[in-house]
Amino acid sequence: MFPSATAPRFLLPFTASASRRAMSAAAGAPTDPPQQQASSPTPKAVRVVVKGRVQGVFFRDWTVETARSLGLAGWVRNRRDGTVEALLSGDPAKVDEMVSRKLPVGPFSAAVTAVVPSPADPVDPAEGFHRKPTA
Repeated sequence: MFPSATAPRFLLPFTASASRRAMSAAAGAPTDPPQQQASSPTPKAVRVVVKGRVQGVFFRDWTVETARSLGLAGWVRNRRDGTVEALLSGDPAKVDEMVSRKLPVGPFSAAVTAVVPSPADPVDPAEGFHRKPTA
């Protein structure tokens, strides 16, 4: 014979949380507190000028590859004064990582002497990260 719906459930392990859920359900209360949705952080954008030996050493290609691997949007380009300029936009932690840990090192052949950041407006993440012509 099968147990009825009102028969005790001896097969389920007893836990305090299960007991509280059962009492809450009997009282008509929701069984679990509502889960707050994890909101993505407000995007951060920084325009940087990278100084040193940064042209002719594949710095732009390295920047595109590194920024894409971090999920950043924006662009990079050479400047006529011999520097490289980039706009980095996305998750604040990833932007900070790029500015403080990645750009100061650069690719193997580069010799970065300075990374000068300034605030900028975030760009649409759908734009991705790309190379722009020299300015």
